[in-house]
Amino acid sequence: MSYESNPVLDKLPKHLRQYIKPQNYGNYTAINQAVWRYVMRKNVDYLSKVAHNSYLEGLKKTGISIDHIPNMYGMNRILKEIGWAAVAVDGFIPPSAFMEFQAYNVLVIASDIRQLENIEYTPAPDIIHEGAGHAPIIANPEYAEYLRRFGEIGCKAISNAKDFELYEAVRHLSIIKEASGTPQTEIEEAEKRIEELQQNMGEPSEIALIRNLHWWTVEYGLIGTTDKPKIYGAGLLSSIGESAWCMTDKVKKVPYSIEAAYTPFDITKPQPQLFVTPDFAFLSQVLEDFANTMALRTGGLSGIKKLIESKELGTIELSTGLQISGNFESVIEHEGKPVYFQTKGKTALAFHEKELVGHSTNRHANGFGSPLGKLKGINIAIEDMSPRDLKAYNIFEGQTVSLEFVGHIKISGEIITGTRNLQGEIILVTFKNCVVTHKENILFESKNEELYSMAVGQEIVSAFHGIADLNSFDLVSHSISDSSEKADKMIEQSLLEQYYEQIRHFREGKNTTISRHKVFDAVREHYPKDWLLSIELYELARINGDDGFAKDIAEHLETVKLNSPKLGHLIDDGLNLANEVFQAEQIE
Repeated sequence: MSYESNPVLDKLPKHLRQYIKPQNYGNYTAINQAVWRYVMRKNVDYLSKVAHNSYLEGLKKTGISIDHIPNMYGMNRILKEIGWAAVAVDGFIPPSAFMEFQAYNVLVIASDIRQLENIEYTPAPDIIHEGAGHAPIIANPEYAEYLRRFGEIGCKAISNAKDFELYEAVRHLSIIKEASGTPQTEIEEAEKRIEELQQNMGEPSEIALIRNLHWWTVEYGLIGTTDKPKIYGAGLLSSIGESAWCMTDKVKKVPYSIEAAYTPFDITKPQPQLFVTPDFAFLSQVLEDFANTMALRTGGLSGIKKLIESKELGTIELSTGLQISGNFESVIEHEGKPVYFQTKGKTALAFHEKELVGHSTNRHANGFGSPLGKLKGINIAIEDMSPRDLKAYNIFEGQTVSLEFVGHIKISGEIITGTRNLQGEIILVTFKNCVVTHKENILFESKNEELYSMAVGQEIVSAFHGIADLNSFDLVSHSISDSSEKADKMIEQSLLEQYYEQIRHFREGKNTTISRHKVFDAVREHYPKDWLLSIELYELARINGDDGFAKDIAEHLETVKLNSPKLGHLIDDGLNLANEVFQAEQIE
């Protein structure tokens, strides 16, 4: 095991554990720590005025420090008190896996941190977004339950091939944007690819729609009233740019509703409008309304068609409670209803999420097909037949029968057994010497004493992504990437990191013999574009009453602003924060 477990994490299934990797706290550089500190100080200063009150309370409850990147192990010791846990994962993970982690009360945190040049915003998952954005709000019980329930429902949403393309495109953009030295042309090309995909997604899948809900609530949600909203979405809480932008009149505020599911977003640009929920309880109400539209609850012909289109492992549940998990290949319909379905490859049968004995993927290694519905000319469905009814229609052991279903599906063979659920209701009928036909086409024919199991069920009541019994399939296929494979840093960058480290040690009292003036002279001469270390030096100069030194640093930063105007507001904000810290200490 590459991570420290706890009672919450112990409940995770193997296919989720495969994405967990050690945080490797020692890999964070002094520049990384400075980026965290700047963003957190800026955010807490600003968000104390505009964020939901759960945010600041949550920072304390979850043990997240303003001055240090959070250590996952330390966070977990505190999170377990509210029934949650946090794990470091390998960057982007599939959306369904991300949501399933939430269903187990586990917060997924990408342990990487954004580069200094992307300090305001990055499309890549990073510890600022996950740790400083998501973690504090889950200390609110109502919101935490919404997040858990969202994961529970979201991981059942069915996707399609276009979703995977978009996921891969966004993952690619996040990787190259955070990789050192990526040409701007390559980034622009990746952004264009995402834009093209977003404009040509076709009919949105369930996963696309619920991803929209996730975006407009968990990531970019506002709470309160449209004229006086507060921030609770992690994307806003972790972005020092958008948290301010979203509060201006340039961003339209819309009352939250199920319409958010049908409102797309562009991950590469600031959002032109945001949804405002009146309270956290209303989020759960809309989620349940949306779940009522999903194949998870509607089933039927459209549900199984969604699974066929997804080309991924999925499950249908019949009206008897029998669950069939596999890759669904085809469906035969009659008068708008499914009358026969077929999977291909490994398939497993279950009841109440527990695999039926004798019906594993070994038994159904080449697929599974079965009729659905009522027998032709008989009003009562097989599932509703009493033992006396079954005997009257010769549906019992040892009988050679020919059963014709509505929709021209016919089964002929010798019944050898029936499988019943705990309530005594029949859910499977197994034949030998069996032939299954649809009109003139043979769908199945027994060979070499091969048995055929017919599912009993009048209709499909549910269809969802994933499998019924998580032990039925081997879902472990992910290999953790090796962070040591990253390109070696340039010597100049290493020297700059050393200067950051020295000033960090000075501020924390680990080494107060360092000459801050010499560090500043070296940075000014050799790293004229760097601004964040000068901000930290300015803060120390103010605190230590060295006004002349502070003035020199401020003048240098004015030059940096002239040469790089886009950094102007970041530098000004940093100076203002340093001055506020100094003034606060003077008052004390």
